[in-house]
Formats: sequence, C-alpha cells, structure tokens
Amino acid sequence: MPQISQLAAVYASQIFWLLLTFGIVFFVVGRGMLPKVQKTIDSRDKSIADDLAAASRARDEADKAEEAWRQRDHANREKAQALVAEARSRAAKATEATLRAAHEEQAAKVAAGEAEVRAATDRALAEIEAVAAEAAQEIVSRVSGASVSLDEAKGAVKAAMTHG
Repeated sequence: MPQISQLAAVYASQIFWLLLTFGIVFFVVGRGMLPKVQKTIDSRDKSIADDLAAASRARDEADKAEEAWRQRDHANREKAQALVAEARSRAAKATEATLRAAHEEQAAKVAAGEAEVRAATDRALAEIEAVAAEAAQEIVSRVSGASVSLDEAKGAVKAAMTHG
C-alpha cells in the first residue's frame, strides 16, 4: 500500500515542523516573556515583603504609642486619686472645724442657759425665803402673839431650808 509507505516521510516532515515550532515558542516564551513574568513575580514578592515589614513597623509603633498612652493614663489616674484624697482630707478638716465651732457655740449657749437657770433659781429661792420669812413672822405673831423680827424669821427659814 502506497499510503503506508509515505507515512515515514510525512511523519518526518511533521516532526521537523513540530520541533521547529516548539523551538521558536521556547525561545520566544522562555527567553523573552518568562524573564518579564519572573521579574513581575519577584517585584510582587518584594512589594508584599515590604508591605509586611511596614505593617510590622506600624504595629510596633502602635504598641509603643499604646504603652505610652497607658503610662500617661496611669499617671493621670494616680494624680486624680491624689487630688481626690487631698480634697477629701481638706473637706474632712473643714467639716471637723465647722463641727468644732458649732460644738463650742452650743456649749457656750448651754453654759449661758445653765447660768440663767442658776440665776433664776437663786432669785426664786431668795423670793421664796423672803415670802416664807414674812409668812413665818406673821404666823408666829398670830399663833403665839409674839413679835419676831424679820431677820430672825429669815434665819429660821434658812435653817429649815438647809436642814430640810
């Protein structure tokens, strides 16, 4: 069969053109385009690494800023607590002074009231003694008909009031 005998010649030609085409594609793609693609990949990898490094630096800076903020916040809290403690202390002292002044004022008023009561009691006792002395003088003169002086009646009333 003649078709079978031509097979070797046809395949040899097709294999030649196949190898030539693959060779051209290899040199065009492998030598021309592949370095550009590899360069783009390397550039992209470098860009990603740089972005990761920048993100790491930014995170470190943020951590430092947060720590500084926490220290300032802690210091401010301590200052605020010291101010509150000082204000409480001043308020306690002011309250204590006000209470002491009020207590002293009340004690003075009580002492003045007690003095007034003692004076009123002394006046009342003096009046009672005077009335009792006059009554005793009159009773003695009515009952016994004897005349008793006012001084004697006062002495007798004092003695009776003292001894009960």
